Parts: sequence; C-alpha cells; structure tokens
Amino acid sequence: MKQLANPGRRRFLQAGAAVAAVAAGSLPVSAQSAWPTRAIRIIVPYAAGQGADVLARLIGNELSLTLNQGIVVDNRAGAGGNIGAAAAAKSPPDGYTFVLGTNATHAANEFLFPALGFHPATDFEAVAMLGLLPMVICTSAPELPTNGIAELVARARAKPGTLNVGLPSTTANVVFAQFVKAAQAPLFGVKYKSSGQAMTDVLGGQIPLAIDTVTAARPLIASGKLRALGVTSLKATEMLPGVKPVSEQGVPGFEVVAWDALFAPRGTPAEIVEKVAEHVQRALQAAETRRRLLEIGVEPLFLGPAQLDAFVKAERPKWGEVIKAADIRVD
Repeated sequence: MKQLANPGRRRFLQAGAAVAAVAAGSLPVSAQSAWPTRAIRIIVPYAAGQGADVLARLIGNELSLTLNQGIVVDNRAGAGGNIGAAAAAKSPPDGYTFVLGTNATHAANEFLFPALGFHPATDFEAVAMLGLLPMVICTSAPELPTNGIAELVARARAKPGTLNVGLPSTTANVVFAQFVKAAQAPLFGVKYKSSGQAMTDVLGGQIPLAIDTVTAARPLIASGKLRALGVTSLKATEMLPGVKPVSEQGVPGFEVVAWDALFAPRGTPAEIVEKVAEHVQRALQAAETRRRLLEIGVEPLFLGPAQLDAFVKAERPKWGEVIKAADIRVD
C-alpha cells in the first residue's frame, strides 16, 4: 500500500525551503553568485553635461568594460547636489547603486543648507577617490603678472577692498575666504551665478579678477585673454604648466581644491566596495583615461575606501570652519 505524505511534515518542508531561498538572497557577496549580474547605476547629483556628469560617464565606461556589465548614469540634479545624494543614500545597499559625490555633497553642503535629506557622515560607504579639481586665481588686469600672487597681495593691502574678485560658485567663495584670511589680502568678493557671467565681466574689464575651475579658465588662459596668478592646489598641476601654486607664492600651506569620489549606500557589502575600488584604480592608471581626465580639468588621484573615508572626515570640518567664519550662504 502506498504511504500518504504527512500534511504537517509537507508544510514544514515547504516552509524550510522558502526560508532557505530567502536566506540565500541575503548572503554576503562571497557566498552568492558572482557580482555583478545586471547593470550598475551611478547617480550623478548634477545636470547632464556638467563636469561631474562627464567624469561619471568616462569612469562608468571604463568600469563597464572591466566589470562586463552596463553602467547607467542617472542624473538627479537640484539643491546643490542634495537631491541626488539623498536618492543614493536611500537606495538598497546591494552593490548596484553608487553616487558621484563631491566636496559639496559630502563636505560643504551640511553647513550651507538647513536640511539635506541625508547624513553625509553616516549614510555612505567610501569607495574611491577619482580626482581633484584645482581652482585658479586669474586676471585680465595688465598690471598683474602671471604667477603674481605676491603682487596681488601687495596691491590689495595698499588699497583695501578696491580689488573685486568674481566668485561663480560656493567652492570659489570658500577659496576666496580662505585666501583673504591666509594671505591677509583685503579683496572684495563679487558673487556670480555662473562661470560664464564672471568670465564675461573679467574679460570686459568690469572686474579685474576671478576664481574659477581650471576647466572654465584654461581656454581663456591659453588664448592669452586671461593670466593665471596661481592655482589653489598644494602642488603645481600639469593642467596649467608653468603656473605656480599659491602656496609657493608667499602663502605657505594654502590649499583648497574641489574633488570627486565614488560612494555607495551604507551597508553595501565590503567585498563589492573593494572590488569597485580596484577597478577604479586600474582605470585611473591607464594613460588614456588619465589624459581624458586632465582634459576635463580633473587631476587624477586614487584613494581606496579607508583612505577616502579618512580624507572626507578631515575635509568636512575644514570646509565647515571656513563657511561659518565667512558667513557663506546659498543664494
């Protein structure tokens, strides 16, 4: 006689199989099938076509080749980068979402906005630094020579508050405030909403000076319409050959640079974070990738997860101190 299955035992076995299936889905990456098995998303908290977007697409293309998966760039612009960063912070920490974070989203914005929608110190895993974006102090005034920071400081002290400096971004405002303090140079800052507006006024002689990214200023410097007085990185950059850092022109130790890095939602498996970091490092070491980064105004610099985490922890209070002291606000 055929023995009938025990209904209670059958339900127990079915439940056990279901639990096992769920548990398998939550196992660490080392115990799962090889990652990645589908497309990866990089959230860019800025508009398409901006520098951060171009950088994300360049790095994303390199990662797609080495990871053998598609990379989708998801632009979520608004609120100085906060909208996109908040979307990334709230994404599942499964290794399929990353965000291109900046000195704004992960260091400065918490001191500029009453609410961010995320916590930069606790909502992310540091993955990899991509590069630095030095700023440049430049001029159209014929009396100020190239590499003329010392001359600029002397003139500012001789006529306090009479030399206007165009400031088209929060980063430019921070550079300006730190420079005025460190060099004891009483300059007068003029805020602009864009690089184009500031550069138009500098070229037209309405203001004699501007602080902007190397990307924005380099074509005008190359054409001779502007002269570079100094770069804000601690060391010279090959993006502006022959231009000395401010730190080597009478303001020792001066350094304020923007930066771009990859972050993941908090809780993303460490194995995935490390793997992505390794692939980023490999991409940044490639001569062609380095050349293209320099073309868009990014000085390639790789930092792994632990190094990047330490770097950002040090950057946050540095930006906060300057922003508070200078009472810099978002218009």
